[in-house]
Amino acid sequence: MGIKLMLLIVFFVVMVAVGLYSRKHARSVDGFVLGGRSVGPWLTAFAYGTSYFSAVVFVGYAGQFGWKYGLASTWIGIGNAVLGSLLAWVVLGRRTKVMSQHLKSKTMPDFFGERYGSKALKIMASAIVFVFLVPYTASIYNGLSRLFEMAFDIPYTYCVVVMAVFTGIYVILGGYMATAINDFIQGIIMLIGIVAVIAAVLSGQGGFIDAVRKMAELPSDVPVTMGQPGAFTSFFGPDPLNLLGVVILTSLGTWGLPQMIGKFYAIKDEKAINTGTVISTLFACVVAGGSYFLGGFGRLFDGKAIYDETGNVVFDRIIPHMLSSLPDILIGIVVVLVLSASMSTLASLVLTSSSTLTLDFLKDNVIKDISEKKQVRTMQVLIVFFIVVSVVIALDPPTFIAQLMGISWGALAGAFLAPFLYGLYWRGVTRAAVWASFIAGVGITVSNMFLHYIASPINAGAIAMIAGLVVVPVVSVVTPKLKKDRVEDIFSCYEEKVTITKKRSLEAN
Repeated sequence: MGIKLMLLIVFFVVMVAVGLYSRKHARSVDGFVLGGRSVGPWLTAFAYGTSYFSAVVFVGYAGQFGWKYGLASTWIGIGNAVLGSLLAWVVLGRRTKVMSQHLKSKTMPDFFGERYGSKALKIMASAIVFVFLVPYTASIYNGLSRLFEMAFDIPYTYCVVVMAVFTGIYVILGGYMATAINDFIQGIIMLIGIVAVIAAVLSGQGGFIDAVRKMAELPSDVPVTMGQPGAFTSFFGPDPLNLLGVVILTSLGTWGLPQMIGKFYAIKDEKAINTGTVISTLFACVVAGGSYFLGGFGRLFDGKAIYDETGNVVFDRIIPHMLSSLPDILIGIVVVLVLSASMSTLASLVLTSSSTLTLDFLKDNVIKDISEKKQVRTMQVLIVFFIVVSVVIALDPPTFIAQLMGISWGALAGAFLAPFLYGLYWRGVTRAAVWASFIAGVGITVSNMFLHYIASPINAGAIAMIAGLVVVPVVSVVTPKLKKDRVEDIFSCYEEKVTITKKRSLEAN
């Protein structure tokens, strides 16, 4: 217990110290929200990765989908690395940085307002962000609490409150820069921790080969396997179609999430984007791939601890149960690992919500002529408000972690992904098409919560994203176009001529 507490105390002290150090960067709106748009590739890549992967992935998703799909759940981690990180940086990184800087937009709703010339779109987008980031935040608290209960026997309520307080302190003190520096520290902890945990868990099963053999010998009378022997060690697992839905939601979803896209707004320059692409992809390979790979062995740890009173598996208990027999020092590392992942994601969420509500809703609409200093103060107050609201919801969460995240990601990415992606590349997107995407993304996700016409909230979220990608071009073709001069001015940012020094190239004869 002494080792675990010491690791936690050191962790919290470092987080607060970084917040104090970063105060000088948080005096202006641009500094508080985007770190002055001058954040380097390593900090940005780690900020992207740690905002991406939290307790939702390590505890909720790894446990649930490892149990359902066996070793094939590793495909989710591969999808996160290739589609959610590599392609997201390649397709969105440079264009987002260039166009958002040209439009002087600081948030995703601000981008919609400027890109499509609509204040109403900006306000609606900010409302969607604020409402649907709440369930995601609640899911992060929920996942972390399971590990704290296992490691320290501390009540869930205390876990949630302590985590919320320390996250609030360093985000309020240092804004985006404090979040980015802490994300870098937390990311290193995650990389080391996940490798150590996988090695320890497999060692406890006699090594990798023995663990795979035991998985292959599991009974094939489980309904999901449909009698396939060795289904949990097969290439695509026992249920490849639903596995694909999870890959789409958790990978393509990052392309439309404001807390993820905001990292491209803040990065320093084009060179930093190229470096950040490589770092972010490798980070996702280790953290996401490692988490799902670890979860794939969950059925080897079948026991009373993972079932509720009615005999149903509680997916959120699987990973904590797998880790409960590890040595104290490793449990301490795991707790700090998941705490790191969760606090970095939580910090990103509360900063995104507070900045969106302040800059896109309150400024000029509710509060006229608000000064730069007051904008920063308002965001700091809203960070506290958002944390309190999410804590209240987290204390009585309605369902499993994965379902909470599916609702949040489905609504946000379903609404935003298509108009944001097409808006960076295609001049022909119309305002009506953006409205149609907002309605489709939120409509599919919310209506499915009550009507359950799509069995899984995960698949509902994936369908909402794909629907947006179809709806936007179809509606754009049949609705009035934006003013040509304005659109040409927006896209001129990609054609700006610059002078460079020739170093290695020679003119062809």
